[in-house]
Amino acid sequence: MAILERFADIIKANINDLLDKCEDPAKMIDQYLRDLTEDLAEVKKETAAVMAEETRTKRMLDDNAAEVQRFEGLARKALAAGNEGDARVFLGKKQQLAEKAASLQATYDAAHANAEKMRQMHDKLVGDIETLHSRREMVKAKVAVAKTQERVNQMGASADKAAGAMSAFERMERKADQMLDQANAMAELNSAPVDEAAELEKKYASAAGDAAVDAELAKLKAEMGL
Repeated sequence: MAILERFADIIKANINDLLDKCEDPAKMIDQYLRDLTEDLAEVKKETAAVMAEETRTKRMLDDNAAEVQRFEGLARKALAAGNEGDARVFLGKKQQLAEKAASLQATYDAAHANAEKMRQMHDKLVGDIETLHSRREMVKAKVAVAKTQERVNQMGASADKAAGAMSAFERMERKADQMLDQANAMAELNSAPVDEAAELEKKYASAAGDAAVDAELAKLKAEMGL
């Protein structure tokens, strides 16, 4: 049957494996729920039709068996009444029905097998849908946490990068201090040596100048009677 071929993968599918392999479990669950719900509606319809076919073939088989018994009973009654010819007719009809029973049994067996497959498929779909509904919110919560963790990791990488930049800046600052110290040392080394005698000469020259000014001031005050 086409329906059995079309939905054969439903029986084989392992929903947990599908969820484990997908890249975005939350989206996969929603999509798989939609697909399964659509499949379930069709499977229910087809299952009902197949089960009805099973019931019909079973009824035909049972009716045929009842007819076999009925004609055998008629043959017995005919013999009891001394009508062997009538009994032969009834037994001939019984034989025809008995030959038909084999074909009816084969038809029923096939219908029963198809109905069993459809019932298994229906039960599998119902179970998968229940599993998805129970796991849906849990999986979505895990996905949300995972995405948050990913953003935290990215921020951590940015912080590490900033720390690395700060470390590099500190190294450059130490290098600049070292260059400045070296430049100051070189300037000190390049300056002329201090002549101590010349410095002392300036000191005494300044003292002599001060003494002359003091003498001039005293003379001026004497003249003015101060």
